Amino acid sequence: MASKAPNDFDTSVEEIGKKLRELRIAAGYKSYEVFAWENSLSRIQYWKMERGTNCTLKSLHRVLQIHQMSYVDFFSSIEDNDTL
Repeated sequence: MASKAPNDFDTSVEEIGKKLRELRIAAGYKSYEVFAWENSLSRIQYWKMERGTNCTLKSLHRVLQIHQMSYVDFFSSIEDNDTL
């Protein structure tokens, strides 16, 4: 049986997760658990977001508010990384 190749959606969600992790680390948080705790986020939900397995718009909106970042800036930074 052939392995399942990732589709564009899976790749996009993984990129979102990578960027969220970068933002957390840049904000000085080594642990996703501490970041979630200090910002009143569900630890499990945030972990899933960073892993690229579950990211709702509502959750993404909240995390971007914490980082004081707009959707445009967030997604532009992901696109900029893809061109490097």
